[in-house]
Amino acid sequence: MAREIAIDLGTANSLVYEKGKGIVIREPSVVAIDKKTNKVLAVGEEAKQMIGRTPGNIVAIKPLQDGFIADFDVCASMLKYFFNKTLGTIGMFSKPRVIVCVPAGTTSVEERAVRQSTMQAGAKEVHIMEEPMAAAIGAGLPVADPIGSMIVDIGGGTTDVAVISLGGVVTSQSIRVGGDKMDDAIVNFVKKQHNLLIGERTAEEIKKAIGTVYIHPDDTPKTYNINGRDLITGLPKQVEVADYEIHQAFKELMDSILDSIKNCLEKTPPELAGDIIQNGIVLAGGGSLVRGMDTLISERTGIPVIYAEDPLSSIVLGAGKALENIDLLSKVEYGHKISR
Repeated sequence: MAREIAIDLGTANSLVYEKGKGIVIREPSVVAIDKKTNKVLAVGEEAKQMIGRTPGNIVAIKPLQDGFIADFDVCASMLKYFFNKTLGTIGMFSKPRVIVCVPAGTTSVEERAVRQSTMQAGAKEVHIMEEPMAAAIGAGLPVADPIGSMIVDIGGGTTDVAVISLGGVVTSQSIRVGGDKMDDAIVNFVKKQHNLLIGERTAEEIKKAIGTVYIHPDDTPKTYNINGRDLITGLPKQVEVADYEIHQAFKELMDSILDSIKNCLEKTPPELAGDIIQNGIVLAGGGSLVRGMDTLISERTGIPVIYAEDPLSSIVLGAGKALENIDLLSKVEYGHKISR
């Protein structure tokens, strides 16, 4: 019997779930390559530590951008590393069956790239599952029932919003806004306001430490000291930034996310909208953990907002539940397969 695994192929992080074992890999989606030999030097956390710190002949690559494959060969190398780490060396008779999760609204060309990259890495059979459906299952929502459930999955590269009922997606919207765009917004804001150049790793640290999308008048400001290069003198410099500044940097991105949520709600049938008002909007994905996200969305929509039990793992847990439960898999829409 072929072993079965589910993969959340994320822009920021990739997670692998093996049937019968649970989550076995949680690694950054980064690959370090020697440009002279095209040899893969490191994958995952080890490669992420190299970002911004490599010599000229080594480059740290993120093979996925905005939720989609940007570098086919590097993505295949990363997947092969995950397969080997999970299953050992893959031989002729040990090729796994795989479910890969992709953003809602993925085009046929983008879907084909995911399938071919997974096959090249050593899969025997590939199924494609949309991330909002997987996240909803992972969050424990009753996706197979005649009840409207709304999931907002804010990942590294995309934000997927979907209303699900009776095993299918009733309405959905995917925008290329997520945690990576938040990091970019911080880099640009610090550059503009403080004449300081910082890297994406520093921006991510700021986001986790003091990042917020909602400022209450009674909140005590939080500050964070950052190191970078002064754009005027070219010398190293340290400045202090406050959470209300990061809130300003996120404003345009949050407007896009809120617009996509409102657009989905406007297209939702009245009966299902009533279910959502009663049961609330469920948040998943690492980007949803930015402080104040639930408060802001609830205030702007007038609907209660709750977090999935494990927002960072909801997608791969949902795909894993589908692997473990044949009845559930038969009740939900999750795309077609390709095999060899």
